Amino acid sequence: MIGLRVSILASGSSGNLTLLETQSTRLLIDAGLGKRETLARLAAVEQDVDRLDGVLISHEHNDHCSGLPQMLGLWKAPLYVTEPTMDALHRTLPDTLGKRLRGVETIHPGQRFTIGDIEVHAFAIPHDAADPIGFTFRANGVKLALVTDLGYMPQLVKVHLRDSDCLVLESNHDLEMLKVGPYPWVVKQRVLSRTGHLSNHAVSEYLSDPDAFDARARFLVLAHLSQENNNPDVARISAEEALRRRPSECAFTGQLLIASQEVPLKPLEL
Repeated sequence: MIGLRVSILASGSSGNLTLLETQSTRLLIDAGLGKRETLARLAAVEQDVDRLDGVLISHEHNDHCSGLPQMLGLWKAPLYVTEPTMDALHRTLPDTLGKRLRGVETIHPGQRFTIGDIEVHAFAIPHDAADPIGFTFRANGVKLALVTDLGYMPQLVKVHLRDSDCLVLESNHDLEMLKVGPYPWVVKQRVLSRTGHLSNHAVSEYLSDPDAFDARARFLVLAHLSQENNNPDVARISAEEALRRRPSECAFTGQLLIASQEVPLKPLEL
């Protein structure tokens, strides 16, 4: 019997997609891949999804929503989204979105709501989108927190991440790699801004601080790594070094994992 199964099917600037399951409820978080690739990723982790109870969209950037019309056509699930994000989706996605909507549940940052047997809490995050949100999910006594695409870690976000059994957190770029990398200066400024993306350094500051990160998680997943300005080894070494700086009485004893753009992570059973 699973409390909560988490399948991170894709994570990065070319597409984001996570499947959450209990015995009776299935949710898709973001929809950044097309139908064929989504089905291929599900098959790769031996998941055959015949129905979904909801699709949740964190914000309207292409890598989080480009596959949404196809997902809604495939599963005919209700869409959970904030009003400003819905307005932005109508502007950025093709007209097929409107034809495939099977019900929109408007949600708000700070709101708790339930889908099946999963309690969801949406909260505001600092990112250059219409109304970006992170999520925590609780079911059967376990908690997952999923937060990517944020320029820095406000105190409120740190509070939401506490008591997580699984924490999926952005570790987007290495500062030096970004500075010397191929991006135009205006894009570099955007990534580095307080509404951009979390650096390995920002994550290490959080992970090493026992007042911020409680180290309870069984799984700590670094996500949304930049393909140009980071690599899995650099992100992992930075996080491991930060975790070693913690006092021994609040050491992290869980598993550190890196989510990938190309291949799904093995499903995590909570």
